[in-house]
Amino acid sequence: MIRYERRVKYLAAGLSGLAGFVDAVGFLNLGGYFVSFMSGNTTRLAVGIAKGTEPALIAGGLITTFVIGVMLGTFAGHHAGRHRATAVLILVSALLASAASLGASGHFTLAAIAMALAMGAENAIFASGSEIYIGLTYMTGTLVKMGQHLAGAALGGKSFAWWPYFLLWLGLASGAVAGAAAYPYLKLHSLWIASAAALFFALLARQIDLRPVPAVSD
Repeated sequence: MIRYERRVKYLAAGLSGLAGFVDAVGFLNLGGYFVSFMSGNTTRLAVGIAKGTEPALIAGGLITTFVIGVMLGTFAGHHAGRHRATAVLILVSALLASAASLGASGHFTLAAIAMALAMGAENAIFASGSEIYIGLTYMTGTLVKMGQHLAGAALGGKSFAWWPYFLLWLGLASGAVAGAAAYPYLKLHSLWIASAAALFFALLARQIDLRPVPAVSD
């Protein structure tokens, strides 16, 4: 994260906000399951297996769908070449629009599948081959890195190396607040906002060099 130029960091924070928005909408619609936070679903899967209850099937289905979404995003990015981010975001936008349409027609299970696919695909934006350099829908690793850089600053290292990781977390949290605020009024129609935002970010991504800045040797 620290090796990217400032515009890329802000774009990543915006995309993380998009993930937070969709995850909050999905969480409220599904009654406590996630469409982007698979660590939470893994815990629900494990508890459901231990108790032999239906939540295991729901959580397991969402996890599987998310992984398929990552694959779809990776395929789209691979075939798009240097326009990887734009292609992936167009796919994300289309999936979110599909989720909104399916929700409007009462197909809530299919809408949840489309949301999880979209969130999995979004993680393929900042990737090269099979390596993902910036995770957009999960924050545990980001918070660990922020804590490491805060400790490094306290030990005499770079004072603000922690800031990009905080920005990424703040984006997710802010987006989730917006999604939770919109859901009581718009329900799954909220996803039209997310779909439009994904298209907006697709246009921005075409104007920005998303490659990391080469490391400087000492």
